[in-house]
Order: sequence, then structure tokens, then C-alpha cells
Amino acid sequence: MRTYLKRRLMTTLPVIIGVVTAVFLIIHLIPGDPVEMLLEESANPADIVALRSKLGLDKPLYEQYYYFWSGLSQGNLGESIYQRQPVAKLIFQRLPNTGLLAVCAVLFSLLIAFPLGIFAALHQNKPVDYFSMGFSILGISMPVFWLGPLLILVFAVKLHWLPVTGLGSWKHLVLPSLTLGLGLSAITTRMIRSSMIEVLNQDYIRTAFAKGLPRRQVIWRHALKNVMIPVITIVGLQLGALFGGVIITEKVFAYPGVGSLLIAAITGRDYPLVQGTILIIALAYIVINFVVDLLYSMVDPRIRLH
Repeated sequence: MRTYLKRRLMTTLPVIIGVVTAVFLIIHLIPGDPVEMLLEESANPADIVALRSKLGLDKPLYEQYYYFWSGLSQGNLGESIYQRQPVAKLIFQRLPNTGLLAVCAVLFSLLIAFPLGIFAALHQNKPVDYFSMGFSILGISMPVFWLGPLLILVFAVKLHWLPVTGLGSWKHLVLPSLTLGLGLSAITTRMIRSSMIEVLNQDYIRTAFAKGLPRRQVIWRHALKNVMIPVITIVGLQLGALFGGVIITEKVFAYPGVGSLLIAAITGRDYPLVQGTILIIALAYIVINFVVDLLYSMVDPRIRLH
């Protein structure tokens, strides 16, 4: 395990450096000056020059890049240009909200995907199977920027069942979780169905049935355990990709998470906040993939991390 952790760390560092460097260059190439956006149009040139110097934006890009990594090596992500607060503080105030939304979306997707995928595999080429495949195609085809407003129109505007924006009670999580989880559940349903069909055709499953074991025991104890490996893979990948959907979803529902914070930072050319937020998202993606690798060895004892 220790060797695996060292090797994983060695491959992670270049990824983080590449992501941060790419974001640093891209955000500085976007047209617009944060200083001019901060000051009013009537501000005189001397004030603009003074503020740019105070924020360190008058220095060459390589110096700004050096100072960013210098602060990062000390655990300092910098200070937000607009909010004049530490970037780390702003991010970690929002991060639990985004994490809660992502977890709710995954749980929602699994509650739909497991029963639907298993029943589809057990009743192949029957109405349940056709419904499952139709649901999968529909779920994959609906982007979150379209599904979110549709759910708002139905459940908030027409039926008045759920609130539209913000974060207060559990009701505020329902529509954003549905928006994110529906696409994930569609992909997971297809994976569970195909994996279950493949496992049910294995010799050891036939042997278990031939020994007279109850059908429920064969499916839940023997078949489902082997189905979990590809499911863990797809859920892990989708959970990492979920952060991209979270950014759009949080904007649609005015949800106070990292995604809405990132959009506001990009719009305002808040360089330190953009860089810090992207860095945290990249780290979250890396941690999720590491956890997925650990789950492999827990589900299947034959897999060893070296």
C-alpha cells in the first residue's frame, strides 16, 4: 500500500501542476481587466495604476505565477480580488454545500439505477427491460441546463411543491439532486443491466442454481458482488465529472456552492479565486479516483494495490 501511495503521489503532482498552469494562463488571456471592473468608469488613471500595483497585477505573468506557487507551498491560496477575503476561506465555506449536493445526487441515482438495472437484466427483452433502456436513453439525452428549468417549471411554478432557489431545508436539495442524478442514474442503469446479464451467464452462477440455492441468494450474494466492480468504476468517474454539472446546476438553482462561486469569479476576472477553486476541484477529482481504487480491493479480494 505504501508503494502504491508513493507512485500515486508521483503521478498526481504533474497533473495538479498542469491543471493550475493551464488555468493560470487561460484566465489571464481572457479579455477584461479586474481593476477596471472594480473601479467606476469615472476613476482616474492614477487610481487604476495604484490599485493594479497593490493587487500585484502590474507584474509580468511569470512573477505572478511564481508568487502564486510560493503562496501555495505555504498553504496560502491568496486573497480574492473582489471580496477581499482569503480564497481558502471562501471555498471551504461553500465546499460542504457542493459535497452535500453531489452525495444526494449519487444516492438518488443509485436508488433508481440498482432496482431498475437488476430487474431489466432478470427480465431481458420484456417490458421492464424496454422501459429501463428507454429511461436510460431519455436520461442521457437531457442536459442539466434544460432539465433544471423544466423541473422548476413543473414542481415549483405549477405544482408549488418545492422551492426554486437557495439552501435552507431538505426541500431545497430535491430539485438540484434530481437534475444531477437523473443523467447519472441513466448511465448506471445501463451498466448494471449489462454487467448483471454477463454475470448471470457465468458458470459459477449456473452451478449455484444447479445446487438448489434460492434465486434471491444467488442474485444478491453471488451475482451482485461481481456487478459492483464496473458499477464502482462508472460511479467514481461520474462523481468526478459531476463537478462540471454542479457548476451549471448551482447557477440554475442559485445554490450557494463552489460552482456558483467559480462562475462569479470567472465573470469578475477574480484570478486568485478562479485558480484556487479549480485547484480544489482537481484535488477532489483525484481523491475520488483514489477512493475508487481502494473500493476495488474491498469488493474483490483478488485485487491488490501495489
